[in-house]
Amino acid sequence: MRKSYRIALPIAVLVVILDQLTKLWIQDHMVLYTTRTVIPGFFNIVHVLNRGAAFGFLNRSDIQWQTYFFFAATALAVLIIFHLLRMARDDDKLLITGLGLILGGAVGNLIDRIKTGEVVDFLDFYWKTFHWPAFNVADIAIFLGSLGLVFAFYRLRRPPQDS
Repeated sequence: MRKSYRIALPIAVLVVILDQLTKLWIQDHMVLYTTRTVIPGFFNIVHVLNRGAAFGFLNRSDIQWQTYFFFAATALAVLIIFHLLRMARDDDKLLITGLGLILGGAVGNLIDRIKTGEVVDFLDFYWKTFHWPAFNVADIAIFLGSLGLVFAFYRLRRPPQDS
């Protein structure tokens, strides 16, 4: 097995486990659409469902096709991630880690979509009138993995520095 897989796959599995455990805890300990204040004026734990994607994109109850769309998009993303892992240099840990985080986050949210057609979100940050959409551990992993990819690809584009 390629070294890139030996690094990325355990990261992805860890993300899926953390994501699913936190979502199960929320579902077991909070009634749907309730809120628990953690830091007043800044952070709540909530229990909400999202049929859409990041930031509520396509989060509408009047359309039914978004579950199939996100399933297909996730399947395509997984195929691309495995291709990129196959092509990655073994020493490019930032790229490999980023791909592992994205893979785990994508699979974590996909599990929710397969089970119920919706994703459980529970982290709710806000400040005054600005309210960030609720998100979950899988979303954090996708975000951090995407940042890792941006930096890894930027580093690949830079010409080598002469010493």
